Amino acid sequence: FKLSSNDLQNPIVQTLFKNQGIYNGLITLLILVALLYQSTVALEWLMIYIIAVAIYGSFTSNPKIIFLQGGLPILTLLSIWVFN
Repeated sequence: FKLSSNDLQNPIVQTLFKNQGIYNGLITLLILVALLYQSTVALEWLMIYIIAVAIYGSFTSNPKIIFLQGGLPILTLLSIWVFN
């Protein structure tokens, strides 16, 4: 991210990185569960989780996030429900 060491010491920046780590960690866990158990339910929960985070981001950061981050998961979830 090309941040200075002063930026990295900023508690707000540290919190942002921790949040990103939790987000990515939970996505990884849900992908593994979906793959290991070949579970449509796990895939649905993964999509719901990503959509929920996108909704949160659209309220707290930028309204476009719901489409940028949540667009494909919304389409994926709809396709699971329609074609399953």
